[in-house]
Amino acid sequence: MPVFKAPFNGYSVKFSPFYESRLAVATAQNFGILGNGKIHVLELSPGPPGVTESVSFDTADAVYDVSWSESHDSVLVAAVGDGSVKIYDTALPPPSNPIRSFQEHAREVHSVDYNPTRRDSFLTASWDDTVKLWAMDRPASIRTFKEHAYCVYQAVWNPKHGDVFASASGDCTLRIWDVREPGSTMIIPGHDFEILSCDWNKYDDCVLATSSVDKTIKVWDVRSYRAPLAVLNGHGYAVRKVKFSPHRRSLIASCSYDMSVCLWDYMVEDALVGRYDHHTEFAVGIDMSVLVEGLMASTGWDELVYVWQQGMDPRAS
Repeated sequence: MPVFKAPFNGYSVKFSPFYESRLAVATAQNFGILGNGKIHVLELSPGPPGVTESVSFDTADAVYDVSWSESHDSVLVAAVGDGSVKIYDTALPPPSNPIRSFQEHAREVHSVDYNPTRRDSFLTASWDDTVKLWAMDRPASIRTFKEHAYCVYQAVWNPKHGDVFASASGDCTLRIWDVREPGSTMIIPGHDFEILSCDWNKYDDCVLATSSVDKTIKVWDVRSYRAPLAVLNGHGYAVRKVKFSPHRRSLIASCSYDMSVCLWDYMVEDALVGRYDHHTEFAVGIDMSVLVEGLMASTGWDELVYVWQQGMDPRAS
């Protein structure tokens, strides 16, 4: 299975929604605490070495997340540690990039998510406790969502409703928002510890998952959120990222500070259906390909990016 060695610590990995062999990786020097960042665009190939870098972009600060545009096949958005949001066109050489840079957030930008239904806007979540809504053709953000009492680690669009998104925060709440409404439409006190990640089910637009410092993943139905649909136990430390499968309704991937990547089926009693222990440092980035069923990617602080088929050993050559 393809493995890419980055010069810095991995933070996020995302498959292209247009090309099944392309993915982007966000990295940060010195574990993201101090130093530069780098974005790598990788191409998978059938023969050795299996993965090659097609282009990379250097940043003056850590890059914590990337998101591919849903409307332009060569464009990606980066969440940067200096509070900036940068847009890159991978079809242009590095000196011509970034093509846009927005400087509004007061602290690190931790996540970015492109709207998959409207395809004209994206969200950023920041340690300044806010979420911002942006459009490619606007010189400034459209709106700032400020209700969380602590860092917002992730904001993700609903896969069916182009005006609805969820945000996960260190204030231990999950909030549901509609951009047409003045404030959040739902507050779910999901965990007793910081919520680090959230994602929507791709087949049921009322179901979403959260992951937390409390080592658990919880699955929620917004129609009746007094208690979770499922609580998934199995990670030994904080669960850094959670991601619903684009192909299987009840399948969830997660990665953790326990260095593992896990697969879960939240609808069965023995929910843990796969565990991969290929990383040797914190596993912090996970993605599942929309275009190739079962294709997964992960990255971590060991500076490695793995791409593998579900059920295979990520380290197998």
